[in-house]
Amino acid sequence: MGSAAATQAGPSVTVSFLLGGFVSGIAALSYAEMASMIPIAGSAYTYAYASIGELAAWIIGWDLILEYLIGAATVSVGWSSYMKAFLKDAFNVDIPMQWSHAPIEWKDGNFVLSGQYFNVPAFLLTVMVSSTIYFGIHMTARINNCLVAFKVTVLIIIIFAMIPFIKHENYQPYIPPETGGVGGMLAGASTVFFAYIGFDSISTTAQEAKEPQVNLPVGIMATIVIATLIYVGISVVAVGVAHYSTLGGASPMVDAVRLTGMHWLVVLTELGAIAATTSVSLVLLIAQPRVFYAMANDGLIPRFFGKIHPKYKTPYVSSVITGVICSLCGGLLPIEVLSDISSVGTIFAYFVVNIGVIILRYTRKTVPRRFKVPGGPFFLPGLGAGSALLLLQGARKEAIIRLLAWMAIGIFIYLIYGRTHSEVNNPRMIVDEPMRVLHENFSVDTVNYQGYTDDDLRQQYARQLARRGEFDRPRSRRYSEYVDRPPHVTNGHAQDPINPSAAPITANDNSRRSPFDDGSSGHGGIDSGHGIGVPIDPYRKKDESFSVASEGESHKDRLSGSSDRSSHQLQPALETYPETAHLSSRRS
Repeated sequence: MGSAAATQAGPSVTVSFLLGGFVSGIAALSYAEMASMIPIAGSAYTYAYASIGELAAWIIGWDLILEYLIGAATVSVGWSSYMKAFLKDAFNVDIPMQWSHAPIEWKDGNFVLSGQYFNVPAFLLTVMVSSTIYFGIHMTARINNCLVAFKVTVLIIIIFAMIPFIKHENYQPYIPPETGGVGGMLAGASTVFFAYIGFDSISTTAQEAKEPQVNLPVGIMATIVIATLIYVGISVVAVGVAHYSTLGGASPMVDAVRLTGMHWLVVLTELGAIAATTSVSLVLLIAQPRVFYAMANDGLIPRFFGKIHPKYKTPYVSSVITGVICSLCGGLLPIEVLSDISSVGTIFAYFVVNIGVIILRYTRKTVPRRFKVPGGPFFLPGLGAGSALLLLQGARKEAIIRLLAWMAIGIFIYLIYGRTHSEVNNPRMIVDEPMRVLHENFSVDTVNYQGYTDDDLRQQYARQLARRGEFDRPRSRRYSEYVDRPPHVTNGHAQDPINPSAAPITANDNSRRSPFDDGSSGHGGIDSGHGIGVPIDPYRKKDESFSVASEGESHKDRLSGSSDRSSHQLQPALETYPETAHLSSRRS
């Protein structure tokens, strides 16, 4: 807020927040619709894959690194400033400048040495948050809920405590011509847009949410409405108490509160800012590893990014890599550079999601949606996409150049690695594990069964491809589970193909749970190697459509031919992906 008010929008920074909230609100509607259709990890990356294609998904996934990873680094630098101020005001402890600022800074369009060494507090915050995330989503969620409740309470207290100190002359002129007039206000909207980063990260945890088609849209919309109201209130009192030209420091809100003369409010503001930045850091550092996880499952980045911790059920390799990169960025780079890059990256992501909603409305008209953007398929998503482009036009030139350079690097990496390792471009025969297991003769309850031969499996695979009418590729199947199949009836019950939580899962069927599900979530989401999707009964009859295992029916019953299934009607799990197969064998 400080730099936007001091150098761009002046008192009209409140309008900048409203514009940012408007664009974010429309994007939130689009995210809510997408999340209700495709409740799996990946956020905008996954939505772009389903609606536009792999290259667009790679571009947006690469862009999300700017939003989440660089955004978390930006927040850590802000946290460092507030922590330094709090220690000074509360305990008279001063952290040396050399160890609380970046060694380089952006000045007059160039990077110059600042004479400092390293931003240690920013580095330590990222290390602590990353360590917390490593041990699971449940503990992280509880910590974040406490932080959010505290910071919202503090912000409300600050707003009402500062109202008596407002000077109306500070609002004049409301749109200062010396800072660019209306253009400066739009530029300010692009800058403060960083404050709205985080609501979209809710959708990256879809595989770990209960009833994601219902809870994700509600959580996304509630977040953006509450955030906009608080930001507008804070900006009104801040520019009313302090002249906008004095708010360009590292801790603008604290600088404004100091003018009230209430020391207790200064300390409370610093504590609230520390809680707020810690909370945002948690959200962003949760989101980035899950985007890496989705991209690794697609083969676009090395597979080790998608490894799940056997005990904590978190993408631990991605979490560690994200934490290392983010902590170094926070310790070495100035906040001005980090915030600009993260803001333009976020705006671009919102643009793509809005376009994705329009595309899916026309190409997948019959797919059920638990939530739909009101006003038709084009009006609000089109308005959101246009508004995002308008904000990009108002962004700093240096930020746009950095975004384009970052995208160029990303496309180069895609061409030399992602394209050649992609699951879509390299479809694999998916019967590797069944072939390895079912080659051998086996017996269940003294009943002997003849193992499948290579010819048997090849013929069944060919029939399967012909029946499906497409190559059985992990990524295309991942999205066809959500965007291609209409509601159907299985086992005599209506089954909604986009409602994974409606699928029962047997007690012994742990191999088909989501890799993020430790069994404590209580929902029956099943992982078929591509996130939570439509459950598939691998032992269905040959003339039977995709079905869900009846509750109470065990693997033993199915293998022994009970429940009216004879041995010659059993069919191996050809739908099982290689990546799921090794999970299954490890857990069994």
